[in-house]
Amino acid sequence: MSGVRPRSSGRHARIAGAVLALVLVVSGCAAIPTTSQPNPVPQEGGGQATQEVPEPEQGLDPLSVVRQFVRASARPANDHAAARAYLSESARERWQPDDSLTVIRNEFGTVYLGEEEAPDPENRRVVSLRASELGRLTSDNAFVSVSGDFEEPVRVGKQPNGEWRIVDAPGTVLITESDFSESYFEVPVYFFSPDSSVPVPDPRYVVARPRSGLSARVVDLVLGGPSNGLAGAVVNPLGESAELDSNVDTAPDGALVVPLTGITEESEKVRERMAVQVVRSLQHVTTSRIRLLSDGVALVPGTLDWRPGDLPAYESITSPSSELPGLMTTEAGRIRSLDTGAPVHGPLGRGAYDVESAAQSINGQQLAVVEDLGDGGRRLRVGDYGSAGQVVDLSAERLTRPTWRPPSSNESKSSELWTVRDGKSIVRVQRDPDGAWAPQPVTVSELPDEGAITALRLSRDGTRAALVVNGTLWVASVVRTSSEVSLRSPRALKSDILTSAVDVDWSSQDTLVVATSSEWRPVVRVSVDGFEHDTFNSSNLGPPTEAVTAAPGRQIVVADTHGLWTAGEVGAVWVPHPHSRPGAEPFYPG
Repeated sequence: MSGVRPRSSGRHARIAGAVLALVLVVSGCAAIPTTSQPNPVPQEGGGQATQEVPEPEQGLDPLSVVRQFVRASARPANDHAAARAYLSESARERWQPDDSLTVIRNEFGTVYLGEEEAPDPENRRVVSLRASELGRLTSDNAFVSVSGDFEEPVRVGKQPNGEWRIVDAPGTVLITESDFSESYFEVPVYFFSPDSSVPVPDPRYVVARPRSGLSARVVDLVLGGPSNGLAGAVVNPLGESAELDSNVDTAPDGALVVPLTGITEESEKVRERMAVQVVRSLQHVTTSRIRLLSDGVALVPGTLDWRPGDLPAYESITSPSSELPGLMTTEAGRIRSLDTGAPVHGPLGRGAYDVESAAQSINGQQLAVVEDLGDGGRRLRVGDYGSAGQVVDLSAERLTRPTWRPPSSNESKSSELWTVRDGKSIVRVQRDPDGAWAPQPVTVSELPDEGAITALRLSRDGTRAALVVNGTLWVASVVRTSSEVSLRSPRALKSDILTSAVDVDWSSQDTLVVATSSEWRPVVRVSVDGFEHDTFNSSNLGPPTEAVTAAPGRQIVVADTHGLWTAGEVGAVWVPHPHSRPGAEPFYPG
């Protein structure tokens, strides 16, 4: 866990705390480029001056030159001038690293290669730069989790003044995990789910300094659209034609002015969603009122200035109601309440069917169950809460616990759920206009064929899917077209440490909780991009864990070989669930 940023009650609470620490005052902000290696541009009205780059310490040996070069790469200002200071004059002119950052562990190695690589050790040395790669910050400012070893030879030469300098620099910018956390600020940039009209966070990372340009960099990301990993899974109400009419600036009355132009959509509802995008994204970097303008007038008629509290509430669509405490399946094939331990009403609580696993829709109105037929087969039942449900024409030897797509509103019912058939085929079960449920395939051609899919959970906004494939955690975006539904841009998260995952659930729109069979990491919390992870306290758990459920604002509930356990925070000791029983598997709505 060395170098991983601590998390309090959630990633957004941590971000808010960082905002207060930064004491951001946005003044005269220019629209700074949003690449992962942005060059600060001159500020109007007496903005922050270009910082002077100090020369490297004299007398550094080749190994130290390479190490200091990596550490200086954390300062991207002026086209990485701090890192270029460790290059020879000719290398400074030639070095054009790609438009991504490679994030490595804090501990990295620099060793000399043999004489065959450097026949003139008095004037030329080759240093092998060795590190463990954690991921990459791509050109869209999104972090992509990558686990593996990094090794590259770096040629170093003695200059006429006797100092060692790099003569052939790596093709990508390397940055340690702690330096990345210090130099880049995480911001959830918001877009909307295509059907349920729910704001969806898209974690991005912007250069933290100069502080005066932070808000402008965030606005640029909003206007630039979703990251590659979410492309097609969300919509951008601002559209492709919206842009800044002038600089993001602070008005004399203290409001942060975001002057937009190119807004062609006249619908007030859509304009309100535009306001949600900008204000929700900026709330993590400023506490000022946000003044949203479109061609000089209020973006939303009648409302000039916005605070987060002025926005419509969307959480009820993606978070189960407090009146829905969650359920559990038991060895007897019944469904019981997590709140009271009593069987639910109807045949599914009486044990009329041997229920192996189940899922409750996010508004609690529907249940889907996997029924064990006793002959090695499984089938799916879907229906209203309290009913036996309809039998779906979907025969299988195995079916994963179902997962519901959210409805379009709190009052409506869901029309779709997903499951995995026999570890390979992902199936979405749709309700037709007559009320019958029928299976449809999900295209998964981009998902590597690396073993059985043993768990699948749709995010409660419906835009992402988390999967456990051969013990590894994957996240993919859900892309819908008129002809198909597919999983796109699949990415393995923390595959170096999560090698024995057995179950997963969403604790928020951008955070997952994973149960594993590991004795050392039985339960792990992971950010949706894989950059952050925290291991829960293992006290009292009897590995292997077998199931987990999570939801916004809820206790984590885990099933192990002895029963059910609950914990609220990463460091908390697991305590027995009041209605624990062997073989029970818990599930919150969703």
